[in-house]
This record gives sequence, structure tokens and C-alpha cells, in this order.
Amino acid sequence: MKELSVSNLLGIKYLTTEDLHLIFETADQFKEIINRPIKKVPSLRDITIANLFFENSTRTRLSFELAEKRLSADIINFSASSSSVTKGETLVDTVNNILAMKVDMVVMRHPNPGAGVFLSKHIGASIINAGDGAHEHPTQALLDVYSIREKYGDVKGKKIVIIGDIMHSRVALSNIFALKKLGAKVKVCGPNSLIPKHIESLGVEVEYNLAAALEWCEIANMLRVQHERMEHSYFPSTREYVQQYGVNKALLDTLSKPITIMHPGPINRGVEITSDVADSEHSIILNQVENGVAIRMAVMYLLASKIKQYEN
Repeated sequence: MKELSVSNLLGIKYLTTEDLHLIFETADQFKEIINRPIKKVPSLRDITIANLFFENSTRTRLSFELAEKRLSADIINFSASSSSVTKGETLVDTVNNILAMKVDMVVMRHPNPGAGVFLSKHIGASIINAGDGAHEHPTQALLDVYSIREKYGDVKGKKIVIIGDIMHSRVALSNIFALKKLGAKVKVCGPNSLIPKHIESLGVEVEYNLAAALEWCEIANMLRVQHERMEHSYFPSTREYVQQYGVNKALLDTLSKPITIMHPGPINRGVEITSDVADSEHSIILNQVENGVAIRMAVMYLLASKIKQYEN
């Protein structure tokens, strides 16, 4: 059986192209399973997974929980706001206390970039990064790229533009890493103040004109403005942002061809995207949500097979 080159999923940058293809092929099989009447498989029956969320999350946490239940894993859910972290307990102490309960795998979201990498050097359990600050969100990028692969058959050579708050987005960085590894052409588009310096060093082009970016691309991945990560305003007003970088049906109708619309969620309807675009036949936003469960099942299954192999 093929296996991943890594024991943790800390970020897309640590994965090989072969790892990406293996995850997608495994997700294909799980997608078949979750569309059957009986959606559960006993693949992770002997595995205990702790979901550690030090930051608020709805879609990612529910998607991981559902994936874990579909694989028959035992689950421990941990929320930082109601834990001893509020009393000053360190991250390593918190996790070691959980590992003392014989946990095999940790799914962690944390506000500090690099938290998963730090933890991987201190504990033996397999770690899946469910988002670390504005750094990476690997499973979101995997499900985004998987959704493109599902619609177009291949990612290589496809023209994808990522639009919005690139600077504060972990989704943008993980997507860029994954798309470039698979041979896609990538541009980013947004206000100058929300485009990181030196982003071209990642092999992407910058386009400040939204209409030009949409005319160029086949797929547009829309990002929300992440006000919670901003210490000050990066543009004059939401109204001005909408006028320059909001995507609506009238704008799409001016293009010479239909394009595919994606969004990692949560959507700020009427800001980066209008409802008539989000809910249109060109949108694959709900496909992304469905694919998230299959992708996370694939990642946990492949990492767990390395745990079992190590134990044997």
C-alpha cells in the first residue's frame, strides 16, 4: 500500500506531489462510501482522536467530527474557552494531559502560526493542523484543490485567481502551495494593502484589477476580509471594498466565458460575493463542504495507517 511521506499534516509545504495525489485517490474512495446508505466504515475503530480548538470554528470542526465518526474513531472534543488554558496552562501541558488518556491523533486549530510544528517536536501523537493563525490551513486547501480536480478532471494548467484578503488568509497560502505543486497557474487579486510583499516569490502573479483577473481565470476562489486578524483598517470602508473587489452577477455577465466560483466560508454575503453568485450554477461552494468530509477522512485514514504500522 502507498503511504504518505509525513507522519503529521502540519502544512501543504511539507507534502510531496505524490502525497497530494494519494490523498485525492483515497478521498475518491471515501466519497463513494459517504454517498452510500450506510456511511460508516470501521477503519479507525482502534484510534482515539482529540479535537483541540483554541479558536472558534464551525465548519472545520463539524467536518472533522463527522469524518471521525464516519471512520468509527473514538473522539475527545476540547474547547479552549472552557478549559484550564484560561488559568494559564501551557499548550504542551494541556496536550500531554490529553495524551495521558491514550490519544493517537490530535486535530488542532490555534491562533499562533507554527503551533502545530512546535507541538510535533514535543509529543508523539500524529498532528493535523486545522488552521494556525494566518499561516496554513492544509485540509481546506486539499478540499479546494480536490473540488477543482473533481470538476475539471485535472488541476495542471488551470488558471485560478484567489481574490480578497490574501495577507491574513491561511487558506490563500495553503492553496498557493497546493496549486503550484500540481502545476496550476495562480494569480492573487485584492487591494494593495491586503497583498503581502514578496508574494511573487511563491510563483504567483498579482493583479489589482478585479475585472481583468476574472477575465483571465477559469476558477475564482473568493476570500472574506478577516477583520478579526486586523489591528487597524487596511482600506477606507467596506462600501469601497465592495465596489472594487466584490463579485456580483452583473460583473460575471460581462465576462467572455463562464467561470467557476469557490469560497472557503464563512461567506460575508454582499461583501466579497453576492447571493446571486454564491447560489448560482457556477458556484461549487456546497461541493467544497461535501468534499471536506471525504478529504479529512482520507488524511486521518492515511496518517492512522502509519500509526498502526509503527505500533506493529
